[in-house]
Amino acid sequence: MRAPAPSLPGLAARLAHAVARRRHAPALHPHGVRATGVLRIRPAGVRWGVPWLDEPVDHPVRLRWSRALGLPAGLPDGLGIALRVPDAGGPGQPLDLLFTSSGSGRWTRHLPLPRRDALAGPCSTLLSYRLGGRTAVLALRPLPGPGLRVPGTLAGLRAALRAGPLTFALCAAGPGGAWHVLGTLTTGAPEEGPPEATDAYDPYLHRLPGLRPTARLARLREAAYAASRKGRRAAAR
Repeated sequence: MRAPAPSLPGLAARLAHAVARRRHAPALHPHGVRATGVLRIRPAGVRWGVPWLDEPVDHPVRLRWSRALGLPAGLPDGLGIALRVPDAGGPGQPLDLLFTSSGSGRWTRHLPLPRRDALAGPCSTLLSYRLGGRTAVLALRPLPGPGLRVPGTLAGLRAALRAGPLTFALCAAGPGGAWHVLGTLTTGAPEEGPPEATDAYDPYLHRLPGLRPTARLARLREAAYAASRKGRRAAAR
């Protein structure tokens, strides 16, 4: 009897496990630069029905700025910013938010966009989130100084973080709608360590009840994240 064909999540899991095991690093965004930062939530007129977004508060965060595919430095690559907000949902309940370089239009905000200049445009969650009772895409939009350019290489990202704070506006937009500012992210100094070092960021594992990814492609992405973690652990044995 012929074995059933593997599901799409199953195929994604196998691929992520194999790549992570071979790389000794995450299957995607294998190399990056870690730093601390401050996420300042500052509601600007829109109430989302989520206490975490509707009240002004400052959160210390850990972040990792990385190249999506790990291509050679001379090639454009998708750029990612991973944020972890410790204790966002209470003690021991972190929130992870993952952003990838993208466009900002109705459709392009959902598409990864390779980039040479790390500050040439926004980074979005690509897929939508549930914010209370609404659906929206989240994004980090750079607020650079005049003429500031950051090469999208690991050396360029590290040098930019060392040179001083960088500021991004945290925004949300409903389907096809305008962007609303939720607050700002300000980066701190980079941490030393190997470029493959990273926390196990997972927006499905580390989420809030009123701030979570939608169900679209959830099974596929959850399977890939879990398999990537297992592949890294297997490589470390």
